Amino acid sequence: MTEPTDNPRPLRVIVADDQAAVREPLAAVLGLADGIEVVAAAADGSEVLAAVAAGPVDVVLMDLRMPVLDGIDATRRLSEEHPEVAVVVLTTFADDDSILAALSAGARGYLTKNAGRQDIIRAIRAAAAGQSVLDREVQDRLLATVRAAPAASAPGQPLPGDLTPREREVLTLIGRGLPNRAIAEKLFISEATVKTHINNLFAKADIRDRADAVRRAIAAGLA
Repeated sequence: MTEPTDNPRPLRVIVADDQAAVREPLAAVLGLADGIEVVAAAADGSEVLAAVAAGPVDVVLMDLRMPVLDGIDATRRLSEEHPEVAVVVLTTFADDDSILAALSAGARGYLTKNAGRQDIIRAIRAAAAGQSVLDREVQDRLLATVRAAPAASAPGQPLPGDLTPREREVLTLIGRGLPNRAIAEKLFISEATVKTHINNLFAKADIRDRADAVRRAIAAGLA
């Protein structure tokens, strides 16, 4: 009789990058992390879609500039056909067009290749849990873009009146570009409590992801 185990199954991850010199070492390093299983390494977006179809897959670590099918189009296809699969972008490009295109296509996280191993692992785990993770440089650029054209980029609906004061504080700090850890330190609460507040305010205000939260905070004059 097999003994029951409390260990959760590993997160099944695809690493997608057209450069073998990046793809293969990254897949090898992530494969050594606790709770992560690299199930495929893809050289372009079409290989990503094929690997997801062969599934199951939890997270795709996606480069943007790839041949055949690029990361933006592959992300959009995954969002439409496999919404249960989270995409975390890992790219050298942090320009406004790339960031907005990836987030609009459905990416749940966006990191530059300056990110360290632990940053990438945290982003994969957060994405699998339904959370958004943006590189600080990416978050700063997104904030600057939204502030430059708030009327065009921010949704028009007001924030709901049943947000608690703490939820409004958390939304304000998200709008100012703070990650969860910094929010927790500023409010003297745990990261787990911050995540609870974020989940609640996202549900109440119909906020899709962290990028949407930044836009809503700015539109509401909180950031």
